[in-house]
Amino acid sequence: MKKIGFVDYFISEWHANNYPAWIDRIAAEMGVDYKVAYAWAELETSPIDGLTTAEWCEKFGAESCATIDELCEKSDVIVILSPSNPETHLRYAEAVLKHGKRTYIDKTFAPDSAVAKEIFALGEKYGTPFFSTSALRYATELDAVDAPDSLLVTGGGSNLPEYFIHLGEMVVKKMGAVKCVKATANGSQWIIQAKTTSGKDATMIWGASMPYGAYMTKSGKETWKSLKSPFFDGLIADMLNFFETGKASFDCAETLEVMALRDAALAAVETPGEEIEV
Repeated sequence: MKKIGFVDYFISEWHANNYPAWIDRIAAEMGVDYKVAYAWAELETSPIDGLTTAEWCEKFGAESCATIDELCEKSDVIVILSPSNPETHLRYAEAVLKHGKRTYIDKTFAPDSAVAKEIFALGEKYGTPFFSTSALRYATELDAVDAPDSLLVTGGGSNLPEYFIHLGEMVVKKMGAVKCVKATANGSQWIIQAKTTSGKDATMIWGASMPYGAYMTKSGKETWKSLKSPFFDGLIADMLNFFETGKASFDCAETLEVMALRDAALAAVETPGEEIEV
């Protein structure tokens, strides 16, 4: 059995609470043997539900580690979580990647594009394979149209800075790099229009209660898809395949494109109507 170590800001949060069972199920389906075996969290007690790291480990059959180094030494592969606190990822990546073990870094990859580049530099420095993505990359509905002429994606979440990553990931996956964006407010919603480097148009609509969906056009044909496929299953399967092979299913440089797009989009909502270069 290959042992997975979880590194988190506080361990009892939605991703850490759901990934272990999904990993067990999908590993069995893939015929590989992985188990969440170790956990370390910077905060001892979760501000969400009051569960301590030791209590979480007892609940999930894992062992609590006193330090990140201890976790990395004992684990075969690492998952850096802290999905709501990307400002911690550079510190955690510095501590983890030096051990040379294959690592998945949860969304949002970094607080900004500059820090994202620093993390990539750490991976090169230590020769450690890693990758990061939004689970929405694996929504199979996005595959209904190959190389669309235009794209509109919708999505929600409690706040734009944390949940924009899902919209940006879908745009970069389907349309490639973006060169400029412009934002418009529609009540509490944000409409962010983008122009890709290939000259195509993409639009992202975020609202707290907005469902995830994609509207794609190609050669005059329109396709609308509600994103209801089990995209987290796709994420976990790709994560396990990466742990096996050291290779992600996509060009990891896209993560830097997504982060650059996020920087520009967040700047655009501060100056509505102004075009912001990516």
